[in-house]
Amino acid sequence: MIPVDAQTMREVAPRFSGELAERQAAIIAAAGEVLAPTLQEYDIVTRLRIAHFLGQTCHESAGFRTTEEFASGDAYEGRRDLGNTQAGDGRRYKGRGLLQLTGRANYRALGKVLKVDLEGNPERAGDPALSLRIACEYWKSRNINAACDRDDLITVTRLINGGTNGLEDRRGYTSRAKAAIIRIEGLMLGGATPDSTRPVLRRGSKGDAVVTLQITLQKLGFMVAIDGDFGPGTEVAVARFQRDQRLDVDGIVGPGTWAVLDKSAKPKK
Repeated sequence: MIPVDAQTMREVAPRFSGELAERQAAIIAAAGEVLAPTLQEYDIVTRLRIAHFLGQTCHESAGFRTTEEFASGDAYEGRRDLGNTQAGDGRRYKGRGLLQLTGRANYRALGKVLKVDLEGNPERAGDPALSLRIACEYWKSRNINAACDRDDLITVTRLINGGTNGLEDRRGYTSRAKAAIIRIEGLMLGGATPDSTRPVLRRGSKGDAVVTLQITLQKLGFMVAIDGDFGPGTEVAVARFQRDQRLDVDGIVGPGTWAVLDKSAKPKK
């Protein structure tokens, strides 16, 4: 199991100040303490599964700064499809959790699975550690791991959101999660890169290898975003690196450029 924790969540999340930062810190501390063992229990254990989980929960919780939806819940009043049959159920069973649980029927059903009386005590669903488990139960029920294994952000988003709202934010958070996990894997391997393969990368390439490239470029002082997307900014940085190292300047990262990148980024003894 990759030892993700509160620090990993902080690397994924946006920065806030004041009361928002305090609330975020409290949520991350509580959820981060049980993050690795909880994810392991639900087989969210690979780089892609963990990255997508952290990216999606970060978005759904407004940057890990709330475990309760901002709206009042009045919109759910009288929603019999959610089991809201009593006056006040809309507010009582509003969305809570890192992936929001909504409606009396869902609180009741998930409470039975977790052996927690969520129907009688709906506020408990907002507890950070419990909300993490609630999110994992939802993840398991929709078999979202399968889409993660394909690195299929759009399908993961649809399974959670029903559409593609906030897709670019979700993409950004997921890329940051991948970068954080690569950092952890590097530490586990004594600072060595965890990727044994070195694919040829060029403009338009996407994925984990691009994240690794962008992290390396940042270490070397190039101002590139770590987003897993080999766009024009990454291409310019690669070309400048090649020119500085007197390599063929083509903006393409092949075996020769990879080798010099690795050597240049290696800590000096």
